Amino acid sequence: MVRLPLSPAEVERGQRLGALLRRARGSRSMLDTALDAGVSPETLRKIESGRVATPAFPTIAAIAAVLDLSLDAVWAEIDQPEHADDDRSARRRLVS
Repeated sequence: MVRLPLSPAEVERGQRLGALLRRARGSRSMLDTALDAGVSPETLRKIESGRVATPAFPTIAAIAAVLDLSLDAVWAEIDQPEHADDDRSARRRLVS
């Protein structure tokens, strides 16, 4: 199966996801977190580094559960474009 290249937005979202998981993991070891979530440490490392920008939903759900993160909170944080304020301002101008 051939995977299509990721869009810049998908790459950015993957980087935000990785940063969120690293922050949530805090001082907890990557090995313990990965094993508790039932994923390989290599998979967690790739997600946290942004190398896997679009991980499978069950993988993220398992990691989020181990880190006591709600999936709603995860999505709310990673689905924010870096320039969200600029986008909102532009939309307001269009609506006005």
